[in-house]
Amino acid sequence: MADISANLTPLVRIGFLARAVLYVLLGFIALTGAQSVASGTDGIFQTIGNAPLGKVALGVLAVGLAAYGLFRLASLVFDIENNGSDGKGWAKRAGHGASAVGHFLLAWTAYRFIDGTGSDSGEGTPQATAGVLSIEFGNVAIGLLGIAFFAAAAAQVLKGLSGEFMKRIAPQAPKATRLIGGLGYLARAVVFAVIGWSLVEVGFLARDAQNVMTLGEAVASLASTGTLFTLTATGLLLFGLFSAVLARWRIIPELSARGTVPVPSPR
Repeated sequence: MADISANLTPLVRIGFLARAVLYVLLGFIALTGAQSVASGTDGIFQTIGNAPLGKVALGVLAVGLAAYGLFRLASLVFDIENNGSDGKGWAKRAGHGASAVGHFLLAWTAYRFIDGTGSDSGEGTPQATAGVLSIEFGNVAIGLLGIAFFAAAAAQVLKGLSGEFMKRIAPQAPKATRLIGGLGYLARAVVFAVIGWSLVEVGFLARDAQNVMTLGEAVASLASTGTLFTLTATGLLLFGLFSAVLARWRIIPELSARGTVPVPSPR
């Protein structure tokens, strides 16, 4: 397991960088109106793909996002960050599971822009949701995923307010990390809650699969809220900067670890 962890760690760091690119650009698009924020990650991937060596960059993003998804999946299944098995611990781990699903979908979207099918990737989420709904108890699975996103949103709020995420960051990180990370987590909580509600509506309230929101669509749905939209978009941009910090200074536990949350020395 240690060998797996050693091989996965650099990919997870690439995943943090990929996440940084996505959130910085998403926040920038929302704040400036450079393009429809509803295009969200699709617009970002398309822009990257059209740049010189764009497909290479998309490949790096896809691999990094998938590796980050595996990291979060390991947190759910193996509890590598020692969240525990009580109610609070399982809520955090369920949130990590939702994060894993989200990042796997982002990796798949990036890949679709590499193989040339990305132009219609905006239909990917509704199609995938409809596929799940077509199987027995599929609606329950979609609804439960929505609840997992609510758990993830709650975990983001706790992280943002408490600053407990700092114990997993090396002490050499910039001093502003606590502030930008806290604001970023709070903004992310808002978006996760919107996505979670869209999944609950489809899974438990029999809404059409088209109502499931992607990251960009969730941000766009807040456009009429004025101040909340601006604060959320700004927070997402800050979360992107925070992710760049994590790419360098996040302490990544070994997959074989049990009960070993890394705690750096005081600053």
